[in-house]
Amino acid sequence: MTVEQTEVTLEEFEAFDAAAPEGFHIELINGRVLMTPAPDGDHDENVVAIGLQIQAHEPTLHTYQERGLAVPAYRAGRARVDGAVAPLGYFRGQPSWSDPAGVLMVVEVTSGREQDADVDRVDKRDAYAQAGLQVYLLVDRHRGEAAVHWEPEGGRYLHVAKAAFGTKLALPEPFGFDLDTSELA
Repeated sequence: MTVEQTEVTLEEFEAFDAAAPEGFHIELINGRVLMTPAPDGDHDENVVAIGLQIQAHEPTLHTYQERGLAVPAYRAGRARVDGAVAPLGYFRGQPSWSDPAGVLMVVEVTSGREQDADVDRVDKRDAYAQAGLQVYLLVDRHRGEAAVHWEPEGGRYLHVAKAAFGTKLALPEPFGFDLDTSELA
């Protein structure tokens, strides 16, 4: 049996999003509708641990959890990011699918099954690069590592650095500090 993938319009996506069952997130990435279960506690704790470290180094920044971003690339997109790092107050007055222009970093944490992790490793990474988001941090629970991607150009990130959980990961500017991954799981 073959599965046919059909691209959907933004209007069709909005209908899917409105009808989504409770406990699921609906996203539109590169023309495909993705449905993922709501995150577990460890997932949330990873985002909080990263956010606290960022705020300790730069008190004017906040990590907003489960924020909807319009990620316009060559296709309209909508991503519900695990963490959106932006100046305090950036999202005030914005709609539920916000403009990502003021977002300094997007954080994603893998969840679910190993085979589902490629959505975060590849699909979302590429969508964020195409949208011009400067820094993408992936906490890959299946591989036991964190990876930071930065400097998007031509729809992809030019640089990537990885660190196993329990070690330090150097974050690029505008952060410029070593993220302690010992609390990530």
